[in-house]
Amino acid sequence: MSAAGLGSEESPEGRAPGGSRGPHLARRLLQLYAGLVLYGVSAGLQLRAGLGLAPWDVLNQGVARHAGLSIGTASILIGAMVLLLWIPLRQRPGLGTVSNVLVIGLALDATLSLAPAPGPLWARIALLLFAVALCGVATGLYISPRFGPGPRDGLMTGLHRRTGRSVRLVRTCIEVAVLATGFALGGSAGGGHGALRAGHRAAVAVLPEVLRAARNTVRDRGGIGSSGDRGHRSAGPGLGRKHAGR
Repeated sequence: MSAAGLGSEESPEGRAPGGSRGPHLARRLLQLYAGLVLYGVSAGLQLRAGLGLAPWDVLNQGVARHAGLSIGTASILIGAMVLLLWIPLRQRPGLGTVSNVLVIGLALDATLSLAPAPGPLWARIALLLFAVALCGVATGLYISPRFGPGPRDGLMTGLHRRTGRSVRLVRTCIEVAVLATGFALGGSAGGGHGALRAGHRAAVAVLPEVLRAARNTVRDRGGIGSSGDRGHRSAGPGLGRKHAGR
């Protein structure tokens, strides 16, 4: 989705007379920003656990150590630089893209300032597992509203389209380069990296389907009339809308 219109994902049915896009748009925005904040929190908790980071967080940590910046600030600056790489790839950022750059970095720094580092190894392992699960949930939340990909995912998909290589190969090459650079700069690439990748991808694959099923359940329980009268219900406007791509 481009930044041109926040409601461009909606189908004509969703804009039918008598309906209101406001409640649906507000829900999508709430879901977007809740997901981004939780993603920043999960990144901060992974750092506190001290058992390994995702590749981009390894780079953030390495840059922060050498530049004398907070990790959140390094994340924001790196995200902005990644966005510049979108220009030759002809990628178009959306609201979610720009928000991703800013909100995650701010939430990351806030989490690090508030969360104490756990002492025992078992507590650090538990914290890492919780952070992995939270990361997957957060990602599912902020990508479901479809306000545009994050800068790093946009770089991956842009290179995929321009080179014709598989998404998996492009992602792997990017992550290996980022991880190696971050490690060389002093970032922590511990043994938890594999758990981060596996847990994150599993949650991202499952959560959007869970959210879609929950929305359908709420819609069906809202009181749909006859089959020729779908979308007109007594529960209030906006509950029975269908949206393209959902």
